[in-house]
Amino acid sequence: MKLSKMSAGVLILSGLFCASSAIANQASEQFTQLLDEHWQTANKEQIFFRKDPDAFRMKGKLPEMSAHGRERRSKYNNELLSRIKNIDVMQLSAADQVTYRLFKYEREAEAKSYQFQDHLYPLTYYSGFHSYFAGAPANMSFLTEQDYRNYLISLADYPRYNQEHIVDLKQAIAVGHTHYCESFKAYEKSISKHLVDNVEDSVFYAPLLNMPKAISAAQQTKYRQQVKTLISDTVLPEYQAFYDFFTKEYMTNCRTTAGISSVKGGDDYYQYLIEYYTTTQLSADEIHQTGLDEVARIRKEMQQIIKQVGFKGEFKDFIQFLRTDEQFYTDNALDMLEKASYITRKMAAQLPKWFSVLPRQTFDIKSSPNGGAYYVASDGSGTTSGTYFLETKDLASQPLYTLEALTFHEAEPGHHFQSAIAQEVDMAEFRKTLYHAAYGEGWGLYSERLGKEMGFYQDPYSDFGRLTYEAWRACRLVVDTGIHAKGWTRQQAIDYLAENTALSMADVIGQIDRYISWPAQALSYKIGEIKIRQLRAKAEQALGNKFDVRAFHDQMLKNGSLPMALLEELTMDWIKQQKS
Repeated sequence: MKLSKMSAGVLILSGLFCASSAIANQASEQFTQLLDEHWQTANKEQIFFRKDPDAFRMKGKLPEMSAHGRERRSKYNNELLSRIKNIDVMQLSAADQVTYRLFKYEREAEAKSYQFQDHLYPLTYYSGFHSYFAGAPANMSFLTEQDYRNYLISLADYPRYNQEHIVDLKQAIAVGHTHYCESFKAYEKSISKHLVDNVEDSVFYAPLLNMPKAISAAQQTKYRQQVKTLISDTVLPEYQAFYDFFTKEYMTNCRTTAGISSVKGGDDYYQYLIEYYTTTQLSADEIHQTGLDEVARIRKEMQQIIKQVGFKGEFKDFIQFLRTDEQFYTDNALDMLEKASYITRKMAAQLPKWFSVLPRQTFDIKSSPNGGAYYVASDGSGTTSGTYFLETKDLASQPLYTLEALTFHEAEPGHHFQSAIAQEVDMAEFRKTLYHAAYGEGWGLYSERLGKEMGFYQDPYSDFGRLTYEAWRACRLVVDTGIHAKGWTRQQAIDYLAENTALSMADVIGQIDRYISWPAQALSYKIGEIKIRQLRAKAEQALGNKFDVRAFHDQMLKNGSLPMALLEELTMDWIKQQKS
């Protein structure tokens, strides 16, 4: 039986299609297997590259922070980079191609991180491995006996974890990579605050105060005694050992110049940190100039509000008025929390007008245990909420005129909104907790500005608070690069930030010490926000009356955290799709 030429052609095409389909399936299976294996390894290591450090939680054995652990992780990461080259990215679906590019970017960034001194800086002005460990129980849910058994393992493992960090800090002393003396004055209080006389007053005992009824009374008594013993005999002695090391060895070798460029290899390290936190190739000089330009632009808007409220005096006089007038402060922690809660409920009612995808996850509002205001995301298990932590201990550093902007940044539509959606989107697990600072903090700052469009900041002083927050982030571009690349002193940086924002002086000083001890991280806010605003402007110009702000916001959030170049590329592709 002879086949017609047409039939033969159909069979050939069919065969080619089947072969092509098989190759695509093979590529997809290879990639899925690689992602699954990586995620299992990350969970085993308890270290997730580029995850928000505020979200640290204990889960049994603690991460291995030794040189051996770093070498093991570096070797595995290099293996992943070799294996991913064998996957034909063009055979993957469009969605998987995005994941592939992001995964490759992260593995390359992780490989680079092992070449630098990150492990020598487990402390910053606001936090450190010891404070993250102490804050972890407040971020966790204790619902089952297994939760408590894991907790016992974590507490028992703390001596190893603590000593591994001390080894790194001793190496930092040996190579001159210690923190600046002036910025770390009184830092030992962040350690000594946990050296309680009564074990039941310890933050580590808090999970035992209200235990689930499903756990028998006898078991509850057993767990309480075990935790008390671990706190008194294991955890507190290690905090004392760290306190002694920090005060007697580390601080006696602190560096005497503020900028990271003053240490060996500091210039290269700072450029690496710029790339890591901003996900761009910008230079320190380019960022510094951008900051100067932004500060000048924002100052004009601030002057308009000063004129609007009829204030008689210079800019510095108005700032002094805001810093000292009692009407702008509360002396009651509950009052602060209630005011923030009211703002979040008013914002929640407006969200559907600006977003078509809303998260299911909830968030709590609590007083910050370690000071400052920040957000901690849910662990993604469905048993924990997100938490918006507010500064309530030093209320003089938290003026009410910035509370709207702060709340929109940390809660909704800022960090909680963005991170909750990322955890709920159907995408690779590593992407759900991934945190690029430029994307996350850029979105938070964009959210502050978005609040103005949404009808908030009706009080001109609150609107000035929004602008002072934006000016603060613009100043960061100037002072961070000034300190670490241009030889600025701590006092120069303090004076510049104080002169250009209405932050309280306590906050100004604290912020500068933060930038000194955490180089380049503060650059991410403005760099990310500028990029998001640029992309929105491009979309509005290209789409005209077809532009849908809800669709744009959904596009910004639906892929989770992204480096700036990939965010821009995907957004430009989206604009083309919208036009067609």
